[in-house]
Amino acid sequence: MRIIYNLGAYVLLLRNTFTKPEKARIYWKRFIFEANAIGVESLGIVAIISLFTGGVTTINTAYQIVSALVKPSIIGAIVSDTNILEFSPTITCLVLAGKVGSNIATELGSMRVSEQIDALEVMGVNSAGYLIFPKIIAAVVVIPMLILISMGLSIYGGWFMGKATGIVTSNDFITGARSTFRTYTFIFAMIKSYSFSFIIASVSSYQGYHAGGSSLEVGRASTRAVVYSCVLILFADVILAKLLL
Repeated sequence: MRIIYNLGAYVLLLRNTFTKPEKARIYWKRFIFEANAIGVESLGIVAIISLFTGGVTTINTAYQIVSALVKPSIIGAIVSDTNILEFSPTITCLVLAGKVGSNIATELGSMRVSEQIDALEVMGVNSAGYLIFPKIIAAVVVIPMLILISMGLSIYGGWFMGKATGIVTSNDFITGARSTFRTYTFIFAMIKSYSFSFIIASVSSYQGYHAGGSSLEVGRASTRAVVYSCVLILFADVILAKLLL
């Protein structure tokens, strides 16, 4: 019954969130602010993770492929496809669920505990739309951009590690990466990116918006936001792979 209640409350919150805004100019300013908080401030951690993920993928692939019958270019193909299809969208969003999701839940939870959300409601402001709508739109716009950057950096990291360690030459890596690239792989990765972005922003907002009681509950809401977002991302990953691949 608890699951049904939370699902219903989540759907109702989304309905209120996507109600037509009263003043678009205010929402635009908040969108810019949220896009900076979600995207620009997360660029560093995404870049570091992507470079190391690509490098480690190259080393692990070379370790498993030790036969002289296998062309070295297969390393570039595996590193490229693996990072585009799975590692960049999924790992990046799992990390952002911890960073961005906890921040969203903590911010809204603190506003709920301090009765700032109640004050907005008293003034006749649609608090869900005013607070949550810009976060969701910013996440759906900015996080896929971060994933695009992650794809490029992870492939670069794999190429650099292969060249620096002598595992594979630059030409072989690039040839392998180009030989197996398919447009649908990239499209599927972007579909996952938009889906995961919406999950992170909406689930975290729901947990923070419905936090109550005391400041201790804010911390619990932040923890639930991260855990539920990560679980739903992995669940959505399986469902999308089954439906679209």
